[in-house]
Amino acid sequence: MNLTIKDIAKMAGVSPGTVSKIINNYSGISEKTKKKVMDIITETGYQPTFSAKALATKKSNLIGLIYAGKVNVDFTHPYFNEVVTSFKKAIGLLGYDIIMFSNEQFYKDNGSYLARCRHFHVDGCLIISGEEVEDAIYELVREEIPCMGIDIQLNGPKSSFVMSDNVNLSRKVIQHFYLHGIRDIGFIGGNSDSAITSFREKGFRDTMYQLGLKINSNWVQYGDFHEESGYQAMKRILEIKPYPRAIFAVSDMMALGAIEAIKEKGLKVPQDISVIGCDDIDACRHSSPKLTTVRQDKDRLGKLAAYMLDDLINGKSQLKPIFIDSELIIRESCGNL
Repeated sequence: MNLTIKDIAKMAGVSPGTVSKIINNYSGISEKTKKKVMDIITETGYQPTFSAKALATKKSNLIGLIYAGKVNVDFTHPYFNEVVTSFKKAIGLLGYDIIMFSNEQFYKDNGSYLARCRHFHVDGCLIISGEEVEDAIYELVREEIPCMGIDIQLNGPKSSFVMSDNVNLSRKVIQHFYLHGIRDIGFIGGNSDSAITSFREKGFRDTMYQLGLKINSNWVQYGDFHEESGYQAMKRILEIKPYPRAIFAVSDMMALGAIEAIKEKGLKVPQDISVIGCDDIDACRHSSPKLTTVRQDKDRLGKLAAYMLDDLINGKSQLKPIFIDSELIIRESCGNL
């Protein structure tokens, strides 16, 4: 028989709240009542449900993990996998477990993250950047559940976000090319309406303008952060001469795709076209040539997200967003630059 906390309370002649307090070892309950309830629990073999345990404490120690957007990176993406691993370790040390929410049915059944968060009594949510973000994300962020974003701007009353300083990240790349005599620079962005692409393209365009460098519109193309899209974007760039002397791709995976397209055209990297990516995923060290990239501090991003979310859960509000610096890692795809 599947007993509920209400069944135990009825059998003991007490309220469900009293049973929950006894299960959670709260003080203020008489020893006689405790013994009566515990004897019934032992006799019936009742196993308290998760929600019953959370009833008295009002805390579940559960964090909802959401990969936002109709187009999302999910846990297979090398960059976000490392960030989430760092978050998981840090949030675990703070006493929380993680539950992952799927969004696969949102466009079929009008699902609600808010309703599911309330159902599972989550204490807060970590939201990972995606494309074509569901309205359900913003519904959640507007409410009382603390939310922390990674690479997605959240502006709710109990929310904040962390991301790399993407404008400055691009500035470092363009200045590096410039300091080594390269003036003809192309740009491969992710989805054109992506916040990350927007920030990195702003850094690219602002720095090109500051240095008096002309932007060739044919050399500015967009993909979706994945390798095949970088390959296709580079093929479009190479359809018309002249070719750029360097390419900045806003993800390593797109940079690797771009290198494939350059080689397919019979050109060499870096002798003909230098390439810089972004993220410093493991594949950068094993590609041919090894990929120059911008290393984001993935460990710091994950840890900061964990500690800031814990602060939001424990009553601190209006935490300001944090933008983290990055590091240019020089490898073979830029030759001796």
